[in-house]
Amino acid sequence: MKHVIGIIGYGGMAGHHHDILKNYDRAYIKGVFDVNPERLKVAEKQGLTAYSSKEELLSDPEIDLVLIAATNEVHMPLAIEAMAAGKNVICEKPVTVTSEELQKIMDASEKYGKVFTIDQNRRTNRDFVLMKRKVEEGLIGEPYVIESRVEGSRGMPTGWRTIKELGGGMMLDWGVHLIDQLMYMIDEKVTNVFCKMYKIQYPEVDDNFRLTMTFESGLTAHIEVSTNNYITHPRWYVLGKTGTLQIDDWNCDGRIVRCTDKEDVWAEEIVYTKAGPTKTMAPRNENSTETITISEPLDVIDDLTVVYDQFIDAVEGKAELTIKPEQAMRVMKVMEAAFESDEKGIAVQTQI
Repeated sequence: MKHVIGIIGYGGMAGHHHDILKNYDRAYIKGVFDVNPERLKVAEKQGLTAYSSKEELLSDPEIDLVLIAATNEVHMPLAIEAMAAGKNVICEKPVTVTSEELQKIMDASEKYGKVFTIDQNRRTNRDFVLMKRKVEEGLIGEPYVIESRVEGSRGMPTGWRTIKELGGGMMLDWGVHLIDQLMYMIDEKVTNVFCKMYKIQYPEVDDNFRLTMTFESGLTAHIEVSTNNYITHPRWYVLGKTGTLQIDDWNCDGRIVRCTDKEDVWAEEIVYTKAGPTKTMAPRNENSTETITISEPLDVIDDLTVVYDQFIDAVEGKAELTIKPEQAMRVMKVMEAAFESDEKGIAVQTQI
C-alpha cells in the first residue's frame, strides 16, 4: 500500500519534494495547503489538491503522512497539530528555532504515538560520504581537524531567510546541515563551541559565519558558510596524523596525500626557500609521500527517497528511524551555543 502525503507550506523546497516523489513507489503527494494563494494555484496546475485550510488537509482521512515545509518559526505548532490529528510527520530543517520547541514536538510524538523525523537529507551527499569513508578507512591516520565549507558570492537569497523572526540566516539554513553531518559522523560529545557571525548584507541575520566545535577527544571541526566569497576554499580539508585529505567541490574531485616515510632525520644545514631560510617549511623528499586520487562514490543514493524510506520504515514498524529527533536536538543545542558564543564573544563550554 502507498502512503498518502499532505504538505503544509508549498514553497520551493516542498516543490522539490514533489518533483522527487513523482516516481516514488512507497508514497505519493495528494495535496497541499499554503497561506499564499498563488502557491495553491501552482499545486492545482500540478494535479494536486489545494486545501482551503490546514484543518481541511489534516482532516483528510486518506492522508497519513504530513510534510511540514512552512517557514521555520511555525514548525512546532504545525507538527504538534498534525500529530494530534493522527498524522505522522516529517519536518523540513531546521526542525525548530529553539531546543525548547523541539522538546515540545518530541513530547507530542510520544503522547500521540506518532513518528516524527526531520529532512536532514545531506547525510547522503556524495562529497560527505566520500570524506567519511576515506577517513574511516584510516588512509590519513587519526583525524584531528576537519574543515567543512559552503561558499558562494551572490549574497543570501531574499525573502524569509533575511528575517530573524522567521528563522532566517545561514546558521539555520546551511549550518544545520553541516553540523548534522559531522555529529552524525563523530560519535562523541561536543565540549566547546566558538562562533563568529557576520551580517554583510542584512542587519537582522547572519549571512556568513565561522564555527569551531571541539569534540571530547580533542578532534576539532571548523565549519564556514559564506555568501560573499569570490575565491572559494575546498569543500572538505581534513588533517590526519599521517596524511591530508582534500575534496575540492560537490563533484567530489579530490586527493589524499599521505606519508610513507616520516623523514625523522633532519639535515643539519638550513634550507633556503621562498619562505626564507627554514627547516620547518622545507619541501619533503618526493619519495616520502604518496598521492591517492579520490572520486565520486557512485554507489551512493543521494536524494530525498532515502529520507522517506527511513520515515516509512519506522511508520510501518520495520525499523527505527535513522534521522532521530534526539540527533536533531544535539544539533539544535550546538547552534544555540554558537549564537551565544557570537553574542558574548566567548567560547562556550558544552556537554552536547
